[in-house]
Amino acid sequence: MNILIKNSYIYSEFDSNKKTEKLLKDISIKNGKIDQILDTGNFNEGDFSKVIDAKGNLVTPPFIDPHIHLDKILINEVVRENVTGTLKEAIEIIWEKKKNYDLEDIRERAGRIIREAISHGTLYMRTHVDIDTIGGLKPLEGVLLAKEDYKDIFHLEIVAFPQEGIIKDPGCEELMYKAMEMGADIVGGMPASENCPEDSLKHVQIVFDIAEKFNCPIDMHVDETDDPFFRTLEMTADEIVSRNFQPSVTAGHTCALASYDKKYAEYVMDKVKKTGINMITNPVTNLMLQGRFDDYPKRRGLTRVKELVNLGVNVAFGQDCIKDTFYPLGRADMLEVGNILCHAAHMSLPHEILEVFDMPLFKSSKLLGLDNYGIKEGGAADLVIIDTDNPIEALRLNSDRLFVIKDGVVLASTKTEKKMYL
Repeated sequence: MNILIKNSYIYSEFDSNKKTEKLLKDISIKNGKIDQILDTGNFNEGDFSKVIDAKGNLVTPPFIDPHIHLDKILINEVVRENVTGTLKEAIEIIWEKKKNYDLEDIRERAGRIIREAISHGTLYMRTHVDIDTIGGLKPLEGVLLAKEDYKDIFHLEIVAFPQEGIIKDPGCEELMYKAMEMGADIVGGMPASENCPEDSLKHVQIVFDIAEKFNCPIDMHVDETDDPFFRTLEMTADEIVSRNFQPSVTAGHTCALASYDKKYAEYVMDKVKKTGINMITNPVTNLMLQGRFDDYPKRRGLTRVKELVNLGVNVAFGQDCIKDTFYPLGRADMLEVGNILCHAAHMSLPHEILEVFDMPLFKSSKLLGLDNYGIKEGGAADLVIIDTDNPIEALRLNSDRLFVIKDGVVLASTKTEKKMYL
C-alpha cells in the first residue's frame, strides 16, 4: 500500500541553540519505506491508496522504552500483596513466583504489555530478564517466546539480569553464559546486591568478562539504593577504562548518586561523562520505592538527572515496572512517564521539557545504538502521529497517539472524544 501522510510537523532531534520552525511536510510511503518528504501540497493524492491528514500535528519516530522487566510485568495479578511496599519484600514475593514460573504465563503477560506499548507509540524496547538459580532460565525462555510472537512489528532487546547477585548466588555465573548463548542480547548486572564491596567489584568484573566474550553491550542496575555507601557506579567507570571496553555501557537507576555529597557526586559524574556511560532513570518506580523510610524531608530517590544532562551525559528514562510487586501502577506510556520525570527532576523550563521529550526518542536511540532511527527518505516508515503540534503540550496533556505506523502499516490509532454539557 502506498500511503501519503500530509500536513505533517516532523519533529527532529531537539537543538537548544535553535528554534524548530513548524514547516509542514508531506511524507510519501512506498513498500514500507519513506520514499519522499516534500513541502506540503506537492503530491497528487490520487496516486496513493491511502491518505492520512496529520493536520499539522507532530509526527515523530516511534518511542523507545530502554528499561522494563517483561518477565515480572503484571505479576500482581498472580502473587500476594507487598504489604511493606519495600524493594526487599518485592524481591521476596518474586522468589515465591519464580520457583513455579509457567512459560505461557510469562509469554502472555509480556505480550499484553507489548501490545499496550504499541498502542502508545512505542515500537522499541529493552527488557531486563531475571537470571538466577531460583527461576533458572525460565524467565528468559518465556520472554523469548513473546519476542518471537511480535518480531515483525516490535524491536525487543533482552538483558540477562542477575538480580539476586552473582557471587552470592552460586551457579548464576554459569547461567548468565547460558542465557547469552540462548539469545539474550546484552549482559546485565546488579553489583550493589552483593554482600560487600569486594564482591560487588567481582560482580562488575564478571559482567565485563561475559560481555567481552560475546562482544556485546552492558546494561546494569547500578546503586539502586538511597545509601550513599555504595560505589558501584565508580567501579563500572573504572572497569571501562582499565579494559578499554568499547561496546556501550548503560547504568540504570543510580539512585545513590543523589545521596552522595556534592563533591563526590561531581567526581563520579565526571567519570561517567569521560567513559561515555549512558544513564537511565526510572522515575515512577524509584519515586515509589526510594526514600520510603526517610523522616521529613524525604528524598525523591531519582538520580541527578538535571546535573547529568547539563554535563552532556546521554540520559534516558524507562517505565521499569507495571503492576508488579515493585510498582502497582503504569501503562507502558512513555509520555506519562516523561510527565512524571519533569516533576520529579525539576525539569520545568521549556528547553528542559524538550530534553525530556527527546529521551524516549533520540536519547534512547543513541543508547540502543539504532543506526537508521528517525524520519528520513529511504528509511523505514515507522511513525507516530501525536494529537498536538507542540511537544511540551504532548507531555502536559499525554496527547493521543492518533496513528502508530510500522513499515507503512497502521498498527494502532487512538482518538479520545470529550463531550461537555455546560
